[in-house]
Amino acid sequence: MNVLASLPVAIPFAAVGLTLLAWRRLALQRAISIAATAGSLGVAVALLIAVDTDGVAAVAVGGWEAPIGIALVADRLSALMLVAAGAALLGVLVFAVAQRDTDEALRAFHPVYQTLAAGVALAFLTGDLFTLFVAFEIMLTASYVLITHRARAGDVRATMTYVVVGLIASALFLVGVGFVYAATGTVNMADLSLRLADVDPAVRTALGWLFFMVFGIKAAIFPLFFWLPDSYPTAPTPVTAIFAGLLTKVGVYAIIRTQTLLFPVEGASTFMLLIAGLTMVVGVLGAIAQGDIKRILSFHIVSQIGYMIMGLGFFTVAGIAAAVLFVVHQIVVKTVMFLVGGLVETASGTGRLRDVDGLLHRFPVIAVLFLPAALSLAGLPPFSGFVGKLALVEAGFDAGRWVVVGVSLFASLLTLFSMTKIWAGAFWGAPSANLVRRPPSTMLAATGALVVLSVAIGIAGQPLLELATRAASDLLDPAAYVAATLGGGA
Repeated sequence: MNVLASLPVAIPFAAVGLTLLAWRRLALQRAISIAATAGSLGVAVALLIAVDTDGVAAVAVGGWEAPIGIALVADRLSALMLVAAGAALLGVLVFAVAQRDTDEALRAFHPVYQTLAAGVALAFLTGDLFTLFVAFEIMLTASYVLITHRARAGDVRATMTYVVVGLIASALFLVGVGFVYAATGTVNMADLSLRLADVDPAVRTALGWLFFMVFGIKAAIFPLFFWLPDSYPTAPTPVTAIFAGLLTKVGVYAIIRTQTLLFPVEGASTFMLLIAGLTMVVGVLGAIAQGDIKRILSFHIVSQIGYMIMGLGFFTVAGIAAAVLFVVHQIVVKTVMFLVGGLVETASGTGRLRDVDGLLHRFPVIAVLFLPAALSLAGLPPFSGFVGKLALVEAGFDAGRWVVVGVSLFASLLTLFSMTKIWAGAFWGAPSANLVRRPPSTMLAATGALVVLSVAIGIAGQPLLELATRAASDLLDPAAYVAATLGGGA
């Protein structure tokens, strides 16, 4: 089973090399990329089943045992994130290859996309802070290429903001890793969970908030989200969709992992809940003020991050389980929403609501794809967003945190309002003359498959919540994680 823990990283890295070797054979590149992504998803599903049945899996890279060597560790949380990420990566990849694009652009896309996939997998699986830093750098380097590769002159400023903020966050991350090593003599997270107990409490608290800020920049929490709404809409649809679905969620994963394993607290964190509430409200108010579909959805990335931080802020099994389930739901639904936005742009040539009308009459299939995702984002039953938000509300009631629960419900109502704004602007009314072309059926099929997956998450909400509860229990009692990591996997 331990071998499975290395394959989600090894497969996309191998695909990078193979797609580069096949540079002049676009069809072969496409086949390699799709096969690697599908294979990684299959491995992730097998890994999730294995760790849920048999416990944590760990592998010592190169035979160097932890805490000296690099450990790849798969528990329920990381395996669940891998499955959700793999589904999003595969759906977006199929969508991307269906677009009519230049051969040169697609040749560059595949190796960079696989590099991004490898970085995401490494971030979920690594067992030490420095390798987590490396994983973020792999992801960010690939994202810099993807977001700037075809940027127009007017988009350069927004994309450069993304690059500069990413570099600042990376520098702070590296400084934090240095401080941790100076204080404890290790960067292995399992080992740190034991050694940090002997560090001065003030130093430990300062380190905890430093890492919360670093990962908060990457997750786009309030007030560190300013770079996101201007950067994401400038990229091509597949790039924006995978960024929206994954990159901020990797930041949330890092917050959950480090705050529970390295810097646990007793009881709810009022400061974290305050940040969560502000992130929800400011994000959704920003969305309501926009007139472009991608910008509306970009602000909703920010708003929905607040729900995840809210669940973590309770620091209870129920709260963290709800946060984990909500992350899984958001990876899929947010990816779908941006793919639908891309379909609207393909059909109408623009995503500006004032210039789009009547798509319900011209392309009803796009409207059918939009509705389940939009209602799920707003948290209406029986969709996956409702399951996640209901779990968060129940966890909030159990923790006695009535105010943040009320804020979350208020933000959900405003989210529903913004979804009706898109519906009224893009789909309702008489058809406009802005018809560019019919979206290719493969793009519709890729989006539809992710819509079906999002609906399935809602239908299977109870079993998934039970799985997330087991993952949350592991996070709050990390003995098995520590034992498997320091025991030295095969």
